[in-house]
Amino acid sequence: MQVIITDAWLAKSRAIHLSGWQLMAAALTASLGLMLVAAGLYHWVFLKGAREGWPVIGSVVRLMVKDETEQRDRYLRENLNVMARKVGDMEARMMQLESLGARVSGLAGVSMDLKTPPGRGGALVSSRPLSLEELQATLDDLERLTTQRVDLMTVIESRLFDQRIRKMMVPTQAPVPGKPLGSAFGWRIDPITGTSALHTGQDYQADVGTAILAAAGGVVVTQSMHPEYGQMIEVDHGNELITRYAHASRVFVRKGDLVKRGQRIAEVGTSGRSTGPHLHFEVLVQGIPQDPKKFLNLTQTQASAGTPRVATFTAP
Repeated sequence: MQVIITDAWLAKSRAIHLSGWQLMAAALTASLGLMLVAAGLYHWVFLKGAREGWPVIGSVVRLMVKDETEQRDRYLRENLNVMARKVGDMEARMMQLESLGARVSGLAGVSMDLKTPPGRGGALVSSRPLSLEELQATLDDLERLTTQRVDLMTVIESRLFDQRIRKMMVPTQAPVPGKPLGSAFGWRIDPITGTSALHTGQDYQADVGTAILAAAGGVVVTQSMHPEYGQMIEVDHGNELITRYAHASRVFVRKGDLVKRGQRIAEVGTSGRSTGPHLHFEVLVQGIPQDPKKFLNLTQTQASAGTPRVATFTAP
C-alpha cells in the first residue's frame, strides 16, 4: 500500500509505502488508542455522574451496591451457619470433657466443684440466622470454660504426679520377690546366742546370688561393710524413711546413687553376722525400726480402703 502526503504551501509531496503487516499494526495501534480514550472518558463520566447524583448513573450505582451487599450478606449468613454448627459441636464436646474431668478428678483425689449449667429445652417453634454478636458471645463463653478446664486438668495432673511419686517412694516392692519369709519382725530366739532378742526386720531365704531389688525409689545413703549386717545398703526415700538391705554378697550401687523402685541393687549373700544365705530387710522411720509387713501390704490396704479426697478445685 502506498500513502502520498502533499504539502499545499510548499507544493511538495511525500510517498509512504506500507506493507500489509505494517498497515495491520497501525490499525491495531489506532484501535487500542481509541479504546483507551473511550475507557478513560467513560470512567470520568461515570465517576462524575456518581458524585453529582446524575439520575441514570445514580440508579446504576445503587443497583450495583445493592447486589454487592446482598452477596456479602448471603456469604456471611452461610458462614455464620457453618460456624454455629461447629460451635454446637464444641459445646457438646465440652460437656463430655466436663464429665471426663469429674471422673478423673475422683481418681486423683481432687474434689471438683463446678457450677452445673441451667437446664434448657422446649419445642422448636422457629429458627433464625445466628448473628455475629451472638456467635462471638458463645465463643467467649467457650474460651472461658476452656480456660477453667485447662486449670482443672493442670491441678489433676499435678495431683496424679504427686500420688505417683509418693507411691514410688514408699517401700511396697518385695525386695526378693517369690522367696519364702524366714524370721518375721519382732521378738524371737536369737539363732546364734539362743537368747530372746528383737528382730528389727524380715529375713528372706534365698540362694547366694539371688537379685535384691529396691523396695522403692530413693537415694543410696550408705554402702559399707558392717560387722553385723555385713555388706549393707541403706536407701533414703524421703520423709525420714529408710530401707536397709543386709548380708549381701555383691552390691551394684554406691553412696549417692539414685535408684528406682524394683532396681537390682545387690545380690543375696551371708556376710556379717549370719548363719546362712538370706536377705535381712529393714524399714526405719525417724531411725526407729518398723515392721516391713505394714509397708509391703500398703498397696492392698489402699486399694481396699480407697483414696481419700484431699484437694479441692472450685471453678466459678
